[in-house]
Amino acid sequence: MNTSPLTARIVTMLTILEKATSGMQKPMVSALEDLYGKDPFLILISCLLSLRAQDKVTFGICRKLFELARSPEELVKIPLSSLEELLHPLGFYRKKSHTIVSVSLELINRFNSRVPSTEKELLSLKGVGRKTANLVLGEGFGVPVICVDTHVHRISNRLGWVKTENPDQTEKELMKVVPQQYWLSVNYLLVMWGQNVCTPLSPWVTRCALKSLCPKIGVKKFR
Repeated sequence: MNTSPLTARIVTMLTILEKATSGMQKPMVSALEDLYGKDPFLILISCLLSLRAQDKVTFGICRKLFELARSPEELVKIPLSSLEELLHPLGFYRKKSHTIVSVSLELINRFNSRVPSTEKELLSLKGVGRKTANLVLGEGFGVPVICVDTHVHRISNRLGWVKTENPDQTEKELMKVVPQQYWLSVNYLLVMWGQNVCTPLSPWVTRCALKSLCPKIGVKKFR
């Protein structure tokens, strides 16, 4: 077990964030899980729809979609024109419509309509990248992974946990310094913190529970 000073500091910060995020609006996928449970298929589809879209918009669209379809077979029966109309408020709605239909067909034809539970198989699905695969593995199957999105990448570097240039590097470096028991918490906590406090531009340092511990790396302006 890694007992370095950095790891101890990370654990302290995560413990603080567990309390500080209490009462904050949950990340979109977690909020959907409260309604529909930890269904790997619904998690996969919601992740694919959330790319380059606001969580609030994606959440509403997913609720409407999941009232119509909660399985690959049900989703592919929706006429493409109807699906595009439903997804229209999202960015790239035509591409996303084709993607979720294509993924659903792959699940039907290759995996007996079940979402695979391995990284290799998930990444073999067209349109599925590491972020989506890890979120499905972690949230849908409880596999210990660290899902790195833009918030996790930015905040991990800002806090000095890692010094990396892209999410893939961040994932690898975080796995070296964050104890495995906290891996699934990293995305959940940092996404909430990134959306509400540690924003990309001008973060809310004055209301930050980590301000006395944070080196504010790369922060030029704050509130």
